[in-house]
Amino acid sequence: QLQLVESGGGLVQPGGSLRLSCAASGFTLDNYAIGWFRQAPGKEREGVLCISSGVGSTKYAYYADSVKGRFTISRDNAKNMVYLEMNSLKPEDTAVYYCAAALYYVVVGTCPPFGEYDSWGRGTQVTVSS
Repeated sequence: QLQLVESGGGLVQPGGSLRLSCAASGFTLDNYAIGWFRQAPGKEREGVLCISSGVGSTKYAYYADSVKGRFTISRDNAKNMVYLEMNSLKPEDTAVYYCAAALYYVVVGTCPPFGEYDSWGRGTQVTVSS
């Protein structure tokens, strides 16, 4: 059974950093592109960034211009983990963060459309506040 579990959220001051983890089980991570998404209270879910499927692939792309230069994504297929490194956090980054998996999607400059994702985690809360 395919499962994704996010962790690493918490309360952080503006300008601080957090690293979120997405643990995958029940499937081979190599075969999936992984996307990170977020949803703030009263707002629609938005994409953050994604990383491509493929053995050893480090290809990634951004959904959101607002996180360029501050957020990065990486994967460790041996551990079946994907990470979201968030730096220079702002109050507007406050949201529940989700990871999701899209089968056999190769990222070439752009992330998968939302409809390509067929498995989602339950999310982890990130709060940026002083």
